[in-house]
Amino acid sequence: MSTDTKPATTQTPTPAPAKSGAPTPAPANNGAAPGQRPGGNRPGGNRPGQRRDNRGGPRRDNRRRDDAANDGPTMIEKVVFINRCAKVVKGGRRFSFSALSVVGDGKGRLGIGYGKANEVPEAIRKSTALANKHMVTVKLKGDSIPHEVLGESDGGKVLLRPAVTGTGLIAGGGVRAVLEAAGVKNVLTKSLGSNNHLAVVNATLAGLLQLRTYAEVKAARKS
Repeated sequence: MSTDTKPATTQTPTPAPAKSGAPTPAPANNGAAPGQRPGGNRPGGNRPGQRRDNRGGPRRDNRRRDDAANDGPTMIEKVVFINRCAKVVKGGRRFSFSALSVVGDGKGRLGIGYGKANEVPEAIRKSTALANKHMVTVKLKGDSIPHEVLGESDGGKVLLRPAVTGTGLIAGGGVRAVLEAAGVKNVLTKSLGSNNHLAVVNATLAGLLQLRTYAEVKAARKS
C-alpha cells in the first residue's frame, strides 16, 4: 500500500481592489514644490478670491471717501415743533404739515426755518433748507453769553442770563434747541411771555443778536 505526498504550496494574498468613489489620499505637501509654502502660487496660502493688502491699512479710495466726508463742518439740526392743519372739504379732510427747525454749527452760527408741505419729511426738509439759507452769527463768551439780555418777538419774551461753568443749559423747549445749536452750554433762561413755539424761538434769537462782547463795547465808547 503506497501513499502519495504532495508538497504544500504557499499562496500570496491578493490585495482587494479599491472601492469606487473612495477618496484618494492627498500629498503631504498639498501640491507645493519643495521649499514652497502650501497653497500653490498664492502668497501666504490665501484662499481663492481673497485680496491681500501688503500695506496693512485702509485702501486709498476708502481714505479719500472718508476724508471727503470729514471735510465739511458738522451741523446741528433740531426740529422744534411739527404742526398739523386739517381743512374740511366736500370729500373729507385734507391735512397739511408745518415744521419749525433750528440749524447751527455749535460755534456761534445758527439759523431758524419754517416750512410747510403736505408730508412731514418734505416740511422738515423745507424748514432745514431755509434755516441753512438764513444763518446768522451771535457773540459768545466761551461756552456762555457775555451778559444778561431780554429778547422779545411778537408775544414771546425770553430772559437769558450768563452762568459759570458746570451750571449746564437751564432751558427747555425751543429756547434749549436754539442755544444748543448756537453752542451755549452754561446759561440760565426764563420764558416770560407767550408759549407759542415760533414766538419763543424768535425771541431767543432776538436776544442772542443783542449780545456784545467787552471789546466791542469798549471800542464803541472810545469812538
